[in-house]
Amino acid sequence: MSSLANALKRKTHKERAQPAARKKYGLLEKHKDYVLRAKDFHKKEKTIKALRRKAEERNPDEFYFAMEKAKTKGGVHDGREELSNKYSQEELALMKSQDVKYLSLKERVEAEKIRRIKESLHFIGLEPRNKHTVFVDEAAEARAFRPEDYFHTPAELLGRSFNRPRKEQLEAEGAVLGATSGKRLDKAERLKVAAYKEVVQRAERRSKVGALASQLAYEKEVAGRGRKRKLQPSELQG
Repeated sequence: MSSLANALKRKTHKERAQPAARKKYGLLEKHKDYVLRAKDFHKKEKTIKALRRKAEERNPDEFYFAMEKAKTKGGVHDGREELSNKYSQEELALMKSQDVKYLSLKERVEAEKIRRIKESLHFIGLEPRNKHTVFVDEAAEARAFRPEDYFHTPAELLGRSFNRPRKEQLEAEGAVLGATSGKRLDKAERLKVAAYKEVVQRAERRSKVGALASQLAYEKEVAGRGRKRKLQPSELQG
């Protein structure tokens, strides 16, 4: 029976609006508005009561080191001195310009280090992007073409784009020098991979430092003297 009573349609009681004679007083406060206003009032009341009790129980001999940096104006606490209000606008502009110069210097240093590492590596061992095309006169020559005979080098070294000696050089006495043991070759390979990783990391660092330097330079120009105006889309495209 109770479920049937809940299913029946009930009359919706609406709160009345502000009467026409009281329009000049604004909107009529509803119950939900009163609840919000009452909660805000009691919250402020509790805060004032807690502060009053704290002031009554304050120890006159109490001391904190933060009090040395605090100050009052006309008996009103002015807050601690912060870095934001410690320097003037001219000093802040000077420090920002020094930051831009330092970041630009670091960007140039990273670019120079990347250039030196690339020059020492020469991208040895990477898959060559270019291809060596050999032209012949007849189709029979193309079918009979043997690249190891054309380049005078063993077939095992054809895939190399570097350090590809000829057969005559390999047959000469003392032609093969350098690291031949497996441990040395593995070490050289690890050093090469580490060098390439360093190049990638330094390139990412250089791009981040350059972007930050550009942002600081832009903020410095915006904060400078002179009239500011918003650029139009036609000016940005031009």
